[in-house]
Amino acid sequence: CKKKVTSSFCFCFVCFSLPWQCFRALCCKGPPPPRPEYDLVCIGLTGSGKTSLLSQLCSESPENIVSTTGFSIKAVPFQNAILNVKELGGADNIRKYWSRYYQGSQGVIFVLDSASSEDDLETARNELHSALQHPQLCTLPFLILANHQDKPAARSVQEV
Repeated sequence: CKKKVTSSFCFCFVCFSLPWQCFRALCCKGPPPPRPEYDLVCIGLTGSGKTSLLSQLCSESPENIVSTTGFSIKAVPFQNAILNVKELGGADNIRKYWSRYYQGSQGVIFVLDSASSEDDLETARNELHSALQHPQLCTLPFLILANHQDKPAARSVQEV
């Protein structure tokens, strides 16, 4: 026990000239620096896979996924950043309200079903063009995700 006290005393004596640094090094490294957070909006027609995408990114179970009726917010953690994603429902009666949720966004994820009908693909194209021209989004980076590539009817990137 005496050795332990002596060695502790010696160690503190060595650090005596810089007590705060010694104390911090031994006891209070503190929390890691905060990761930057980015606010994104995720849009696309109903059934395009927005909820599934975010669930996958959050390592959540793919079972029991229900289509988003209004909107949801998920924090998607990465090693160096956190993405706060507002997922907006894609039903026809909800899309007219999308622009109310654009404020403060720093990027856009547009998800489309690459295996959808021609009519749905045309609707998605129109919604994408509308988003690209919106004053609150037109200067932001866009990620356009052609989802459902595993389906037989999926279109290639060139076809989309």
